Amino acid sequence: MRVQCEPGCMRMTGTTSWTRFIHKEKTMRSKTFLILLALFCLASPMMAQTTGGGMDRGTWVVITGGFAMAIASAVCGLAQARAVAAAEEGMARNPAAAAPIRFALILGLALIESLALYTLVIIFRF
Repeated sequence: MRVQCEPGCMRMTGTTSWTRFIHKEKTMRSKTFLILLALFCLASPMMAQTTGGGMDRGTWVVITGGFAMAIASAVCGLAQARAVAAAEEGMARNPAAAAPIRFALILGLALIESLALYTLVIIFRF
């Protein structure tokens, strides 16, 4: 029984073609399977232990410390931008409450910046 079929039409009418979605789902499933298969095949050689010539602990500390500082700085920058934007919006909506909002903003910015400073201390500790 065709509910949406127009007279003389041999197929369902509508704006959505389900065959495209089904085909896309099948191709996504096969791509995901291939990616996972490649990952599992490459995982054992990637994680194999070398007999010599590998990187020592000090090199890894420097590399991971650089990544940690980059991530901490990026998160601090985003958090500070959102805090300043929210404080400016609050001061624009209620100018009488500018002083308490400014105090809360400065306190919040100091706590946000402490994340980057703690990361820096941890990096130089090791």
